Amino acid sequence: MKKALLGSRGDRRSKLTKYALNAKAVFYLVLIFALRLTLALAQVSGSPSSGIAIHDSESGVQKSATATASAEPTTPQASDQWPQLVDITASTGIKFEHLSSPEQKYIVESMSGGVALIDYDRDGWADIYFTNAQSVEMALAGTKARSALYHNNHDGTFTDVTDKAGVGYPCWAMGAAVGDYNNDGWPDLLVTCFGGVVLYRNNGDGTFTDVTKQTGLSNDSGWATGAAFGDYDNDGWVDLFVSHYVDLNLSNLPAFGSMKTCKYHGIDVQCGPRGLKGSPDNLYHNNGDGTFTDVSKKAGVDDPQNRFGLTAVWSDFSNDGRLNLLVTNDGQPNYLYRNDGDGHFTDIAFMAGVAVNQDGAEQANMGLALGDYQHTGLFSVAITHFNDEYMALFRNDGKMNFTDVSYASGIAPATTAYVGWGDAFFDFDNDGWPDLFLVNGHVYPQVDGINIAAKYHEPALLFLNQRNGTFKNISKLVGPAIQTPQVSRGVAIGDLFNNGRLDVVIENLTGGPTILQPQGGPANHWITFALEGTSNRLALNARVKTTAGDLVQTGEILSGGSYLSQSDLRVHFGLGNKEHVDKVEILWPNGKTEVRTNLAADHFYTVKEPQ
Repeated sequence: MKKALLGSRGDRRSKLTKYALNAKAVFYLVLIFALRLTLALAQVSGSPSSGIAIHDSESGVQKSATATASAEPTTPQASDQWPQLVDITASTGIKFEHLSSPEQKYIVESMSGGVALIDYDRDGWADIYFTNAQSVEMALAGTKARSALYHNNHDGTFTDVTDKAGVGYPCWAMGAAVGDYNNDGWPDLLVTCFGGVVLYRNNGDGTFTDVTKQTGLSNDSGWATGAAFGDYDNDGWVDLFVSHYVDLNLSNLPAFGSMKTCKYHGIDVQCGPRGLKGSPDNLYHNNGDGTFTDVSKKAGVDDPQNRFGLTAVWSDFSNDGRLNLLVTNDGQPNYLYRNDGDGHFTDIAFMAGVAVNQDGAEQANMGLALGDYQHTGLFSVAITHFNDEYMALFRNDGKMNFTDVSYASGIAPATTAYVGWGDAFFDFDNDGWPDLFLVNGHVYPQVDGINIAAKYHEPALLFLNQRNGTFKNISKLVGPAIQTPQVSRGVAIGDLFNNGRLDVVIENLTGGPTILQPQGGPANHWITFALEGTSNRLALNARVKTTAGDLVQTGEILSGGSYLSQSDLRVHFGLGNKEHVDKVEILWPNGKTEVRTNLAADHFYTVKEPQ
């Protein structure tokens, strides 16, 4: 493979891809670069920063200038084949620490750690919200844990704005999701808690207001875990689903190692979830007036079996124009609720093939990722699990039929040794094919004291999409950062530095977070879209389909997912060596389709839904 010509990682040349590095080529490259640099400077009126908007009033498309070298804190070591995932956390200025009990004697101390990317000030740069959690000892003593919101400074660093924003002490926080519940155009923040949910309304001035009570959500008092906004009835107002885990009370906690279900390889460990009682789920319908109504039972998603609900995601899996709902249940069958179109849902998980694995066995079902990894226009499902199981990959075959291809795809063998949590399909090398990433970390610190393969701290895993339905484990080929064992939980994906490459934000249960940046590798092209809806203002569950020659890809704007986390709401596509996109088809949430043609690569586009 020819080496890619790269400067600093922020120095993203919009047209330079792979050339033989002989003297003649170098001469032409320098000449071309000089001409293009002159044009780019003219476009942005001399501004050195990326993300400068150039608005086309006729088309309704807003195009940003090609990303430039203003946000990259480090210099990459070039790689011919793949980028290296480099830990840049120290250079970002983020000092957050997730609290954790050293012994993890209670299950509630092991399950937190969701993280959210939210452009709360709408400046076009992703900000980061880290959730935090108490220990049982802290909670009984009345001591709170501080979550944190970090503002993106546009220069590779972040500033803690938690106190100004007013989002530091929501609760014993588990995870977070983003949605615009009042359709004012500003993204709101929903935090799930051990003890209900907290909804922060974005005031549009850098501050948030807790509107949990006035919106009708304060009656949710269970152990809330996953959450996702989605407009299931297509009325233009996003509704809210909240999954719940275990029915647990701090005044009556099961004692450490006290039951058969509180043993692991002969040692005492925390109890649960098996042996404990589950908690029902809730669906809240958006009334369009700033309030929600609980319609869980009426809609048929109230979880009467009280399964141990974790992550939830809305998506139209059958491409029939109606949002379906997928909910992972720890150690129990998953739910796949088919939208019947009349405000009611039917669980078809067993018929669809996603309730249990190919052997009919229930698995731990924790993290949840969606992706069109085969370019079929259908979103497949990847679910993380406990060790001695395996990460399950359910291929979407259409018409709400899925096939467990965990082993056939090559994913299963490398994942059986680990306890998996947050996961995501994302194109880490911008070659136009979504790869698969997951983080790991055990729930029992006590495993380090016995002679078994499982360890409390575990490495992350990266699987390269081989474009034929299979994946290759390249975890040890992309640098030492993901090989460093951690006790990880949430994962969020987004282009933090607006340079056309997707970064990874990991919240670890113990200690600080990890921020991974792809550096080096081929200088593949890319294109990114931010959508603005007219009613569903964040355009949740809108889909974008791009055609660049023979490369056809589909992406979707999702609320929630991963493990109790929220990724960037912008839709990003790697394009490989394609220098432009022939056609872009946007399927808006209301069912209308919009088509754009001949868009240049290596730009951010903001598309506003026609009135």
